[in-house]
Amino acid sequence: PERRFPSMFEPVHGTAPDIAGKGIANPMAAVLSAAMMLRHLGHDDAAETIDKAVFFLLEQGEVTTPDLGGSSSTSQVSDAIINALGKG
Repeated sequence: PERRFPSMFEPVHGTAPDIAGKGIANPMAAVLSAAMMLRHLGHDDAAETIDKAVFFLLEQGEVTTPDLGGSSSTSQVSDAIINALGKG
């Protein structure tokens, strides 16, 4: 991409007001959207590191939110992604 026009990056899901404040939203799509933005801006290595961290967690299957059959909270999954950076 030539980056001549404004770009927007966001997860493709609704606002989910029914789960607001419950700490059960899955943050992975938002994190992967950030990786997509980094890739668009030319930071391929950083984007790849983020992608690998998320995929590592999915492969492990131990830290997941209820939508994926787990019982981890939004913050627990976010912390696990941060801890997985560089491990995937």
